Amino acid sequence: MNPRILSTLAVTGLALMGAQSAVAQVVKVDGSSTVYPVTEAVAEDFQKAKKNAVKVTVGISGTGGGFKKFCRGETDISDASRPILKAEMEICKQAGIQYYELPVAFDAITVVVNPKSFLKDISVAQMKAMWEPAAQGKVTKWNQIDPSWPDAPIKLFGPGADSGTFDYFTEAVVGKAKSSRGDYTASEDDNVLVQGISRDVNAIGYFGYAYYAENTSKLKALPVVEKDGKAAVMPSEKTVLDGSYQPLSRPIFIYVNAKSLEKPEVKEFVEYYMKEGAKLAKEVKYVPLPAKAYTVNLEHLSKKKIGTVFGGNAEVGITIEELQKREGKL
Repeated sequence: MNPRILSTLAVTGLALMGAQSAVAQVVKVDGSSTVYPVTEAVAEDFQKAKKNAVKVTVGISGTGGGFKKFCRGETDISDASRPILKAEMEICKQAGIQYYELPVAFDAITVVVNPKSFLKDISVAQMKAMWEPAAQGKVTKWNQIDPSWPDAPIKLFGPGADSGTFDYFTEAVVGKAKSSRGDYTASEDDNVLVQGISRDVNAIGYFGYAYYAENTSKLKALPVVEKDGKAAVMPSEKTVLDGSYQPLSRPIFIYVNAKSLEKPEVKEFVEYYMKEGAKLAKEVKYVPLPAKAYTVNLEHLSKKKIGTVFGGNAEVGITIEELQKREGKL
C-alpha cells in the first residue's frame, strides 16, 4: 500500500481515537431543578480544575424526569430533591441499574408571595386548604381560606408533577405525595415561577430556598406555622440546622450509576463533589451537611455500599442528625 495512504490512515485512526476519547470524557447529569445550582457550581469548578478536558452536562428534567433517564441508563448521575421511590427502584432494578445514594446538602422549601402581598405568615393547614385536590375549581379566593383575608383571586404557582419538590411538598402539606389540585401555573423551571409570582400581588408559590435567595428584591418569603400553638418559623440556615423549620426542610441528593463510577471522569467528578460540595452548597444558599457526612459518602463509594436508606418512601421531617444516623448504617 502507498506509504502516503498508510500515513493518512494512521493519522485518521489517531484522530478517531482522539475523537472517541473526547466523546468519552463527558459526565451526564440530569434531574432536580432544586439540586441544579449545587451540581452546576461543582461542575463549573471541576471543569476549570480539569482545564475543560472533561465536560459535565447538567439538565433540569425534575427529580422524577431525571430518574426516568437514569433508570434507562441515559445519565451517569441523577440530581434528586427527594429519595428514590419504590416504583423508580423497581424500574432501575429491571434495567440492571445499581446506584449510590449520596446526600449533598439540606434545603428549605420556601413559600413565597409578591412583596406587596397582605400575608405575614402561613400555616400548613392553610396551605393544605389551598393546595389539596378537593380545592380544585372551588377554593379560588383568599377569603375562602380565612374570612379576614381579601375577597381577591388566589394565583397559585408551583413545580410540575415530575418535580421532587412537588412530591415532597404534597406529602408534607397535603399528606400524600403527588396529591394536589391541578389548576395552578406549573413549571419545572423555578425561574418561571419566580417571574410569575413577582408580577402578581395575589400570587403564592413554593420552590427551593436558593431561588428565593437569588430574588429577595422580587419576592417575600413567608414564615411557616407547622401546627396550632407553634410559632411561625422563617426558612434559614439556622432553622434548618436546629430542625425548627418544619415540615419543609429536606435533604437533597445525587444518585450515581454504579457502572458509570467505573469511568475515571465520573469517579473524579463525584469525589470532587464530595470534597468541594459543602463550600459550594453554602455559596449557592443551601445548608451544607457536616463534614463527616461527605466522608461517609466517600466511604460508601470505596466500600461499594449501593442502594438507599429510605426504602422507597417519601419521608417528611427528617433532620440532619437522623439522616447521618441512617446513612451510617447502610
